[in-house]
Amino acid sequence: MNATPSSLTANAVGSKKRVVVTGMGALSPVGKTLDTIWESMAQGRSGISFIEGIAPERRTCLVGGEIKDFNPEAYMDKKEARRMDRFAQFAVAATRLAYKQAGFEQEGQIDPNRLGVVIGSGAGGMETIENQLFSCIDKGFSKCSPFLVPMMIPDMAAGRVSIAFNAKGPNMALVTACATGTDCIGQAMRMIQMDECDAVLAGGAEAPVTGFSVAGFAAARALTSQSTEPEKACKPFDADRDGFIIAEGAGTLVLESYEHAVARGATILGEVVGYGRSSDAFDIVMPHTEGEGAARAMTAALRCANLQPTDIGYINAHGTSTPVGDIAETKAVKRVFGDYAHNGLLVSSTKSMHGHMLGATGAVEAIITLLALQHQVAPPTINLNTPAEGCDLDYVANVARPVPTLQYAMSNSFGFGGHNASLIFKRWEA
Repeated sequence: MNATPSSLTANAVGSKKRVVVTGMGALSPVGKTLDTIWESMAQGRSGISFIEGIAPERRTCLVGGEIKDFNPEAYMDKKEARRMDRFAQFAVAATRLAYKQAGFEQEGQIDPNRLGVVIGSGAGGMETIENQLFSCIDKGFSKCSPFLVPMMIPDMAAGRVSIAFNAKGPNMALVTACATGTDCIGQAMRMIQMDECDAVLAGGAEAPVTGFSVAGFAAARALTSQSTEPEKACKPFDADRDGFIIAEGAGTLVLESYEHAVARGATILGEVVGYGRSSDAFDIVMPHTEGEGAARAMTAALRCANLQPTDIGYINAHGTSTPVGDIAETKAVKRVFGDYAHNGLLVSSTKSMHGHMLGATGAVEAIITLLALQHQVAPPTINLNTPAEGCDLDYVANVARPVPTLQYAMSNSFGFGGHNASLIFKRWEA
């Protein structure tokens, strides 16, 4: 049913357009479809396993989150796939799923000139960089592939998506480390609010499970040293946590103005109502120990959404399973939510199941947060048996919890370099 101009005006928030979600697609260690991903979340099922994609002699960490049985030809042309790094393949695949769900495959659903792309990556084509470096050392640098640069640069996921889906509006890639996916969604929201686009393909993609990349994180002592039971290695907020689990994946959301979505009769999946960002200005890898910057990002998101802290029913935490990070985020939540942080607010880290996908994580977790709103269920933090000192919130330990009154949920992402970003989503009720 088409909306009348008067009803569209009435549904605008101030002078800014409302921004809704009409499509979602994700690839992750816990599934390659929304149904399988949500089933894993609801059942508390881990996708972490022993790493298979790195040669044994190059492994500096034994466990990670890999996407098993990924066939790029199921989503794109074989020749084009061969000219993309794995992270760009993930981006096109996730976008294909979101684009289809949004109904944009039908002719006339979207003006290409009004369709934007904001898809980022924290690291870009790590697999390509590693393979080409070894090849050049072995065969000589004159044998370097002409596709090295267009396969490795982080903006190529956005570029490939723009080409694949004929998106001729603004096209960009943000890089804010582990906050990348969240910032890309926030930027897309603002592009629609400013009437630059009718719709934006937004998210993040990452394929960092390579020998070179893992070695770097391992050398920085950021990764877990636990390796006997992979599915139990990621334990956010637990006293026994000792580092994050590196993982790969991608997530794309189709963000659309409310007016445009209603006019074309689209199915609305949720609404993006708040976005906040900040910088710690503290350290290149460590978060502010008191969570000061993270708190400011959450506060900014609440202000953007015109909400009170008590309106938020669930937070999908950054929760990486690092000793410093989990404490800092807990302190930040207490700063923002006060007494309510201990009296009704639910917080969980789904990284306990899918691992840390770096620049893709914020996008995949945004999708999980929207699914939580749809299903009225807070996914659990698995492997949380003995909460660490100072980790005293309700982290939905080990078992998913029904939340029949869940209307607003927040998703947090905090990255190396002090980047902090928070999104707030609202449940959609037709």
